[in-house]
Amino acid sequence: MTLLFASTTAACLVVLAVVAVRIDSESRRSGLDHEVGSRAVGLSRAVWFDTGVLHLEPLGEDELAQGAQVLAVLQAAPGKTPKVRNVVPGRSSLPERDRLDEVWRSVLDEQGTVLVSAPAAGGGRLRWAAAPVWDGDRIGAAVLVGTELARSERDHDLLVRWLALGCTALVCCAAAVGHLLSGRAMRPALRGLAQQEQFLAEAAHELRTPLATLRLVVERGGSSGSSGSSSTSSTSGPSGSSDEALRLVDRLSRLVTGLLARARLEAGAQRVELVPLRLDQLVETTVEELPDHESVTVSSEPVVVLGDPDLLAQAVRNLVENAQRHGGPAGSPVEVTVAPGLVTVRDHGAGVPPADRERVFARGVTGAATGTGAASGTGAGLAIVRWVAGLHHGTAHLADAPGGGLLAELRLPMPPA
Repeated sequence: MTLLFASTTAACLVVLAVVAVRIDSESRRSGLDHEVGSRAVGLSRAVWFDTGVLHLEPLGEDELAQGAQVLAVLQAAPGKTPKVRNVVPGRSSLPERDRLDEVWRSVLDEQGTVLVSAPAAGGGRLRWAAAPVWDGDRIGAAVLVGTELARSERDHDLLVRWLALGCTALVCCAAAVGHLLSGRAMRPALRGLAQQEQFLAEAAHELRTPLATLRLVVERGGSSGSSGSSSTSSTSGPSGSSDEALRLVDRLSRLVTGLLARARLEAGAQRVELVPLRLDQLVETTVEELPDHESVTVSSEPVVVLGDPDLLAQAVRNLVENAQRHGGPAGSPVEVTVAPGLVTVRDHGAGVPPADRERVFARGVTGAATGTGAASGTGAGLAIVRWVAGLHHGTAHLADAPGGGLLAELRLPMPPA
């Protein structure tokens, strides 16, 4: 929050500073051009031609001439190179000869005042204005006035430095204020996250303790039943019930672990850890733990992916249970296939209309199983599947199965070789 606030403030200040620098630069240049141009035009009107003779006497008394930093007069006959006259303070203050010729040609082409920037022969950059002096119907001379750019540029550089220092100070102040405000604003949220994490930890403890106790009770009961049974009693009675109860206890423990892990991930208190695992073995184990796994067939090949075993097991469990619940009458066959980077679950029900295949992945979409596969929704099961797929940088979607039924696909990226 502090970085975002400071970055936004810095971006706004940089934009404002750039605009201010450009406006100042244009304003200074415009003011300088106006000053030097007005001086050159005023002096060009003070001198005149009389029967081809240029009279420069007014330049010695004119206040505009006395206030000029550099002053010169260019005079040329038609088709000739201009001569330099009345140079103040000296010839070294003027541009090079080639540049003077360019200025003269520009005055002849424009038939008016010309503004250029050019260095003086003795060093330093100056802004020049050349105003024409008419001799009848032609331009016989031009008054050249120059002023230094150094002072204006120094003032501009000073403004830029002050803007940079001011913007830096304002960004630091904004970062400090943003840190205080964001800390104050986030404090309740952090307390809420801490309380939620404490609740999850307590819930995990409270749920796992009775499950562990139940497992011990079932194990002891199964041992007692075995040791106390006669040789003529059925071996599939107490022992089979105990094994089934232990499987249910183990499944409940995994469900509790998965629910708590999902709650921590969604709250941001925990990050998913992707480890290499055998996807085919995970799917086979998950299917075997289902209560009604007799109708589910698994076809797999060895596949290694990067994933969270608990979350992937929950996603596979939801896909299979969804197929059993909505894929036709009870006991309808369900086919699970594991291929590189892909788990598919096929049922033989009526399927889901194409228009609803994205809607069923939304949380809160519910519908009752009708026994024919025509259900208006699938609860939160498929929403969890898509959420798990997203955590693993994969996808989950539904499609029509060849020959009828619905095909649910969970695609996972393969690890680099």
